Amino acid sequence: MRASSVLALFALSTLGTVASYGDVTVEKTTYLNLANCYRLSNGTVDLIVTTDVGPRIIRYGFVGAPNQFAEMPDAVVKTEFGDWKPLGGHRLWHAPEVIPRTYSPDNSPVEVKLEGTNGIRLTQAVEPRTGIRKEMVVKLEADGTGVTVLHRITNQNVWAVNLAPWALTIVAGGGTTIIPQEPYKSHDDYVLPARPFVMWHYTDLSDPRWKLGKKYIQLRTEKTLSEPQKVGMLNTLGWAGYLREKTFFVKRYGYEPGMHYPDMGCNVETYTAGEFMEIETLAPMQKLEPSATAEHIEKWSLFKNVDGGRTEATLDAAITPLVAASFGAPKR
Repeated sequence: MRASSVLALFALSTLGTVASYGDVTVEKTTYLNLANCYRLSNGTVDLIVTTDVGPRIIRYGFVGAPNQFAEMPDAVVKTEFGDWKPLGGHRLWHAPEVIPRTYSPDNSPVEVKLEGTNGIRLTQAVEPRTGIRKEMVVKLEADGTGVTVLHRITNQNVWAVNLAPWALTIVAGGGTTIIPQEPYKSHDDYVLPARPFVMWHYTDLSDPRWKLGKKYIQLRTEKTLSEPQKVGMLNTLGWAGYLREKTFFVKRYGYEPGMHYPDMGCNVETYTAGEFMEIETLAPMQKLEPSATAEHIEKWSLFKNVDGGRTEATLDAAITPLVAASFGAPKR
């Protein structure tokens, strides 16, 4: 480990001490009544990770501005394995979803290490009921709003397991998830299907929270509508966004042609119920041998003062250059 990283870890052993290396500072802090959190900031945005539980990222936002992630410190889901606490924010699961395995509680402390000059590594102990170890490496760019989250799942069983890393973010309510449609092609030019579009038994496309357009699929939160809605799809364009109070949160993620994805072929899913909204991305399914590791990467960005207007055309005009500016031009 670099000498600066060793010194930074020593400094962070004292609550409230700030370690600065490069243009990113790391500070031990308390958040959502969790005493041993770490705040990473570059002066433009900050994010907060937990170490008392997790691995979790429970804040991402502009410095001094509201959290773009939901905060749910009192929520509890009862499972056969014990209480699972959503908390809000970003977490790592393994797909496909199975009860109770998927909801294995992550209520124990995680190991924390500085990673390079701008990141932090969070490593969970092996889940006692599943034999799986989860890990996140979170890196904040020195300038701008960019964050890279590397998700790792290691099989510590003595047998192979079929799974896929599954990254889930609970965003603050009051906004709209935006997932791009595949580029339009005329029936005269192309007759094969574009992608899977997957619905759950409770999906109701007549629900007013849905807006299905030529360029985007949109799902908004609605406090008065508690019935859940969810869809998933294979998205070769590799991004999804969330627009809330003129702040635009973008996730980028991979697509590997020819690979088998969970849930009938989904690499992105979105779910809402009341003010709850989740944006989920998935890696391909794989047979993970004992001691083998699977990885999944997301890249995040935030934009201020984004007015999507009232039509799909105005939304497209507002967000297309932002996606292009931060992550390279989206395929159109």
